[in-house]
Amino acid sequence: MAVRIRLFRRGRKKMAMYDIVVADARAPRDGRFIEKLGNYNPNTDPATIELNADRAFDWVMNGAQPSDTARTILSNRGVMLKKHLQIGVNKGAITQEAADKKLAAWMTEKDGKVTAIVDGLAKDKAADVKARFEAETKVKEARAEALLKKQSEMIAAEEAAAKKAEAEAAGDEGDEATEGEAVEASAETATEEAPAKEAAPEATTEEAPVEEAKTKEAAPEAATEEAPAEEAKAEETTPEATTKEATPEEAPAEEAAPEAATEEAPAAEKKEEKKD
Repeated sequence: MAVRIRLFRRGRKKMAMYDIVVADARAPRDGRFIEKLGNYNPNTDPATIELNADRAFDWVMNGAQPSDTARTILSNRGVMLKKHLQIGVNKGAITQEAADKKLAAWMTEKDGKVTAIVDGLAKDKAADVKARFEAETKVKEARAEALLKKQSEMIAAEEAAAKKAEAEAAGDEGDEATEGEAVEASAETATEEAPAKEAAPEATTEEAPVEEAKTKEAAPEAATEEAPAEEAKAEETTPEATTKEATPEEAPAEEAAPEAATEEAPAAEKKEEKKD
């Protein structure tokens, strides 16, 4: 019966894990197996391998044929190298002690490489985490700076608005003050004009007697000056008037006057008779 060392699949979809088993070559992949040697998890970095190296060496020495993937796993764990050295020991080409030393040196070197790979991956992961953290920190700092700038702008705008409001309030107060001063000035001018108006009639009353006195003084003088002139004119005109009265035009007028008196007398008598 042909015996093979191969992988037995288990796990869920897209997260497969494998068991390293010894099974009949005619059995299906996930069918019955003879012995389980370990397991293999390719989902980790690096892949996780748990193997019973001594049992795997015995099966290999007894003629079990590993699959390609199983051979890689066995080589990684030094099983295939140990088989090679043991064949050399069996043939006498090398002693058991030399074979054990070579195997130990190879395993040490292999473990060192694996450790370096793991350390390198850890360092890369730590560097990646640090880079992400620094990037996030920069982003947070940029956001904080932007927020601080925005807040400072808002504060500056509020201060400007407050200053503008204060300036407007001061301007309104100044306008009110100027209006009050103008009102006070107008009231003062009104109060100053009122005594002036009161003083004006007094001045007119004081000036009026003076003017009357002047006119009175001037009037007699004018009368005295005009009187001789009138007397002179009267003296000149009297001879002429006497001559005109002596004219025959005034004589008929004097004759007509007694006739009018005689006509009015009978009219008055008639009125008295009617009254009686």
